[in-house]
Amino acid sequence: MSVLNVPQPEFMEDEEIAIFADAVGKFYQQHAPEKRVLKWREDGQVEREFWNEAGEAGLLGTSVPEEYGGHGGDFRHEMVVIDQQAKHNVEGFAASLHNTVILPYLVRHGTEEQKKKYLPKLVSGELVSAIAMTEPGVGSDLQSITTTALKDGNGYRINGAKTYISNGQTADFIIVVAKTDPNERAKGISLMLLETEGAEGFQRGKKLDKIGMDAADTSELFFDDVFVPSDAVLGGEEGKGFYQLMGELPQERLIIAMGAMTSIEKALETTMEYVKSRKAFGKTIWDFQNTQFVMADLKARATAARIFVNDCIAKHLKRELSVDTACMAKYWVTELQGEVVDKCLQFHGGAGYINDYPIARMYRDSRITRIFGGSNEVMKMVIARGM
Repeated sequence: MSVLNVPQPEFMEDEEIAIFADAVGKFYQQHAPEKRVLKWREDGQVEREFWNEAGEAGLLGTSVPEEYGGHGGDFRHEMVVIDQQAKHNVEGFAASLHNTVILPYLVRHGTEEQKKKYLPKLVSGELVSAIAMTEPGVGSDLQSITTTALKDGNGYRINGAKTYISNGQTADFIIVVAKTDPNERAKGISLMLLETEGAEGFQRGKKLDKIGMDAADTSELFFDDVFVPSDAVLGGEEGKGFYQLMGELPQERLIIAMGAMTSIEKALETTMEYVKSRKAFGKTIWDFQNTQFVMADLKARATAARIFVNDCIAKHLKRELSVDTACMAKYWVTELQGEVVDKCLQFHGGAGYINDYPIARMYRDSRITRIFGGSNEVMKMVIARGM
């Protein structure tokens, strides 16, 4: 049980969900042992074969409708895949990106032909996905992107550069955020569907050397007159991309908050184990009043955060999670994550600075959560607009 002792929410009290969680946990135990994950960390990416294994085991596209090759589940099943991944320390596997960020674009906005063409392959692991938003000179201000997808005969030519792209080295299916009308801002953006195999002019840049998330593949991508057919526009209509992106952001930000919450719980658990066993001046670190006061404060706020996140999940399952509430969750829980992990590392002393200890990797990995999915400064801007 988590150190927070928060009861399991009602929406997870389902025998079928429990059975699925057990199966997913066993998959990670068998297919992602510590030795294999260590290799991914050293290589800076998850091996391609693991995606096929995950697809075969039913971990991809769990909420995709069965008619498109999916498993017909809901957001709870996606949560199980992500939660079990964290519990089994399976680093680098971008299931949350693939399942809960990218596939929903196709399910909710794709044409019937696009769904039938791509979803079965994305569910099986035959295709691994990425979404190319950020550019070298453009971060959270997506309306200012410079990558273009201009008409050329019976299709479009994509030109531009993207950076900080998760799955960039591995993905063979990429949603490219581009301007089909460079003279417009939001109304000029379209989401272009690109299969990379045989795509002339498409080039993967270097795998970026990050301060954390060592096993996660993050890369630069370059597009030099890359041709895509006319039916490559998501939804079949130009100029809808920005609105499609905005429609899916609440779920993406909730996923980030959920991941941060799991990190908080793991940091508290591993630190409690450490301070109760490590001795200094003839007693355990836990015996010092300062340790107890700090940990009590962190537990209190973490408990409030867990209850808030669970409430956000419940609202999202009913399609009632508002944009500003999702932003609050992403902003507040990731800020708390940074504070909790930092204070927990301090209790480890010098050991906390050694990568062999889980808290050290948590410290490095947690820093990005206040940046990706929209920086926390942007989250506060969105929250303020609704006040």
